[in-house]
Amino acid sequence: MNESIKLKKATYHLYTFLISKMISSLGANVYSFGMSMFILSITGSAFSFAANLIFSILPRTILSPIAGIIVDRFSRKAIVLTGQAGTALIITGLLVYSLIFGLSIPAIYVTTVFYSICSTFTGIAFTASVANLVDEDRIQKAMSFNQLSLSIAGIGGPIVGGMLFGFLSIELFLVINIVAYVIAFLLESTMNFRLYSKEQGQEQKQESMISSFKEGFAYLKTKQVISSLLWVLLLLNMFFTSVNVGIQFILVEKLKMEYTLIGFVEAGAAIGMLVFSIYFAARSNVKFPLLFSKRSILGMSALVSVIAIPLVVSFSSGVNFVYFFMVMFLFGSLGVLTNTPIGVLLQKEVDENYRGRIFGILEMMAMGMMPLGTLIFGVLYDLVPAQYILIVSSITLIMIVLVFLRRSVLEMAHPELKEKRIGNLETAEIIK
Repeated sequence: MNESIKLKKATYHLYTFLISKMISSLGANVYSFGMSMFILSITGSAFSFAANLIFSILPRTILSPIAGIIVDRFSRKAIVLTGQAGTALIITGLLVYSLIFGLSIPAIYVTTVFYSICSTFTGIAFTASVANLVDEDRIQKAMSFNQLSLSIAGIGGPIVGGMLFGFLSIELFLVINIVAYVIAFLLESTMNFRLYSKEQGQEQKQESMISSFKEGFAYLKTKQVISSLLWVLLLLNMFFTSVNVGIQFILVEKLKMEYTLIGFVEAGAAIGMLVFSIYFAARSNVKFPLLFSKRSILGMSALVSVIAIPLVVSFSSGVNFVYFFMVMFLFGSLGVLTNTPIGVLLQKEVDENYRGRIFGILEMMAMGMMPLGTLIFGVLYDLVPAQYILIVSSITLIMIVLVFLRRSVLEMAHPELKEKRIGNLETAEIIK
């Protein structure tokens, strides 16, 4: 195919990717918010609400590695379209059920499980396809567009969901979600998922699922940089849960902040994501992605201990609000500054035939740490003063980054850094 035609198609993919991801992400957030409000309005039970969250997390944790294997074996476009169609059909099933029998909590739980299954396959297939959809120079822009869609969905989901849930019947609410996924399906059906593929054909491998999974781990052993990065992300997800669990506990129980203000504080993270996603979409490619991400993670790690300051020094309610809004804004900003370069690095460093399995393992690690971290820190916050938990977590996070992303790992990822260091040493010797 002519290179200019490929570039035009890549440009089309870039913006179609943004629109379809924005629609599906916004739809997911609107659906999640609406169903949560429905469960709470019917039961008034926090446990029932939490159960729906568990039914969303468990399928993703269990099925992510399986989804990764399937993504590496079969057409990624077919998997994405099947997942989007499946999501639309699942919500349609819930709509039909509600029209016949009335909406019930068990029906929502069953829908959530299948909804999560479909989104797991769609998400991993889409992520593993980014480097095939656009040229290498615009992978960073595509990854920043992905973050942009998530941040807009994070801000708009609760707003749109609240408006729809408040003014429309639950049936019409579901119809709007179905339409959103149908539009995303139609947009994605026009995309060529093998535009920049380096493989001549998608080979149907004959080994078993277990053998394929083992092959993915064997591949990881040959990629020390990626292995170190996965361990960092696994442990980070564990210890950053101290913030996810602790922030609301601190704002509500310790500082007695008004609920309306807490909502604005939490929106600060999504606003930070939005601002810096736009920044990444506009700026030139990061020269040393892993080094850039290391500095951002260190900033986030230090920021964890900053949350403890209002627990030690008394501020007014107004100052507390501004303080925590800025902290959450910085968390969202640094999250984008961390995730986008890492996403670019993985897209470029992981071989096309292994991307599904690597992203599947990454998803499993990330999702698997959330319930465990929530349980551990949920217990700790009831037993230990919050400021001690945050300071210890901050120090632990910094140590994890310094150990797993040490200079030798950075130089493996970016050989230019080693050459630069050797050049500086030689210059120093000459000066002596």
